[in-house]
Amino acid sequence: MDLRARPYRSVLYIPASKDRAMDKAKTLAADAIIFDLEDAVAIDEKAAARDLLAAQLAAGGYGKRALIVRINGMDTPWGGDDLAMVLATGPEAVLLPKVGSAEQVAAIAARLDESPACAATQIWAMMESPEGVLNAASIARAPRMAGFVMGTNDLAKDLGSRTRGALHMALQQCLLAARAAGIVCVDGVYNAFKDEDGLAAESAEGRDFGFDGKTLIHPAQIAIANAAFAPSTAEIDLARRQIEAFDAAVADGQGVAVVDGRIVENLHVETARATLAKADAIAKMETA
Repeated sequence: MDLRARPYRSVLYIPASKDRAMDKAKTLAADAIIFDLEDAVAIDEKAAARDLLAAQLAAGGYGKRALIVRINGMDTPWGGDDLAMVLATGPEAVLLPKVGSAEQVAAIAARLDESPACAATQIWAMMESPEGVLNAASIARAPRMAGFVMGTNDLAKDLGSRTRGALHMALQQCLLAARAAGIVCVDGVYNAFKDEDGLAAESAEGRDFGFDGKTLIHPAQIAIANAAFAPSTAEIDLARRQIEAFDAAVADGQGVAVVDGRIVENLHVETARATLAKADAIAKMETA
């Protein structure tokens, strides 16, 4: 299964303690929702948030949006109850915080294997610690693993770094591991949610790196992320012309074509077909 076939341009965190926010998410243009039981929920609201989320998952109504539940860590007082809720409800995916090893993922996968409701539940990993980054290759190939979410705030805290540039190596290492394993990888959040230019610049950088999309902390960020991680009109046009030119060249017994003064080989056609497939998936998502 091609885990990257569906769009993940915009992945919005929603506090599971906010019933109205979860309802509103059903109308937002986000490709995916992370229902957060961890950082976004106060300690005294953990239990109530868990119950609210279970009710929302049962009610449905989120269309084609990917639905991911971020639980608290198993080393916290709430992680066990969060996982019990997941085992009972069988969400599309469970997001594990502060993943440092493949063994952590395998332990959760074994619990999911025991639940009939979770037969198709995927595991996603927050990559937000030096240990996790260093073990990214093995984590990406752990059982049920389907996606990485970069936790840039926690990672910057642990590294003591003050700039986005200081995180580039960690971002690229996790992206390399994800691509080698064929799983999704989405960039970290942009904290200044009112700074549209800053978000656009960081989203463009993330797209240039190769990320599938960006995690977001506010609905106002969705449109910018969607635009940044979608193929542009020019990219779609070029992809079509590359495929047409290459097919014509092959029909003439040639192995390469030329488009806009550039050589087009089979690898470029593979990229072009992926571009068109992504554009088609986005169009279907937006017309659902």
